[in-house]
Amino acid sequence: MKIFDDLKEKLVGKNARIVLPEGEEPRILQATKRLVNETEVVPVLLGNPDKIRIYLEIESVTDGYEVIDPANYPDLEAMVAAFVERRAGKITEDEARALLQEDLNYFGVMLVYMGLVDGMVSGAIHSTAATVRPALQIIKTQPGISRTSGAFLMVRGDERYIFSDCAINIEPDAETLAEIAINSASTAKMFGIDPKIAMLSYSTKGSGFGERVDKVVKATKIAQELRPDLAIDGELQFDAAFVPETAALKAPGSEVAGQATVFVFPGIQSGNIGYKLAERLGGFAAVGPVLQGLNKPVNDLSRGCNADDVYKLTLITASQAKNQE
Repeated sequence: MKIFDDLKEKLVGKNARIVLPEGEEPRILQATKRLVNETEVVPVLLGNPDKIRIYLEIESVTDGYEVIDPANYPDLEAMVAAFVERRAGKITEDEARALLQEDLNYFGVMLVYMGLVDGMVSGAIHSTAATVRPALQIIKTQPGISRTSGAFLMVRGDERYIFSDCAINIEPDAETLAEIAINSASTAKMFGIDPKIAMLSYSTKGSGFGERVDKVVKATKIAQELRPDLAIDGELQFDAAFVPETAALKAPGSEVAGQATVFVFPGIQSGNIGYKLAERLGGFAAVGPVLQGLNKPVNDLSRGCNADDVYKLTLITASQAKNQE
């Protein structure tokens, strides 16, 4: 896809290093081969060095990646000390040491936190909670942002859109929805998408009513006040947001309706269903979720991912890291 060719070009000379904690997993290793052969991103794999090197040597990959064995990490005590300090009394040294050696996601997140790598991609064999929890405890969200959120890049041919939040916040309130909208604009720009943000609902401009409509109306106002420079409108039904003819009837004069590129769903249920409908029935490729709002990028794979998904999300994570710099 051209969008990922563009990301690769932007990463040339950037020396992006991304940790992949599930380093012995075959999909991760296949993605590592492609990252080494096609990009300048350096995969940092966690796991048994002998197992990983044997696999990659069979694939004719002998350099361009790194391996760290958490069970024999020479700087473990420095990591333990940094972990205990970051958790501010919520964990003892012994507990921290045990957790770092038992849970590869915590080890990987600490590498990110300590600046030893630029970002992390996990989730091929771990749940979203197991990936996100250490990131929230250690990396934490950016100043002014109360929660992280999960956006999907939706690609079909030359079409590209952002769907969010489809992964993290189950029933976000108006303030959280406004944050999601603003963070999604930054994600869109990273992919070369001009953000025109539709705050989705089952109602368009008062055609429906109820508490859930009121929430979206309130979220739209908050987001517009916080970022008057962004094109944000709502509440909009999906057809009014996406179809110009419908927009002309339901939301005339809107700078977003009929031309939206960023779709903010009112809850995780509609977001998750929406992106999967677009993927399975609409033929879109869904890449993500891309976690938004963290101080440093940590991204979560689906456990049903393939090596191509790992490759793409690693490129995205590297791009997030370099954009934040």
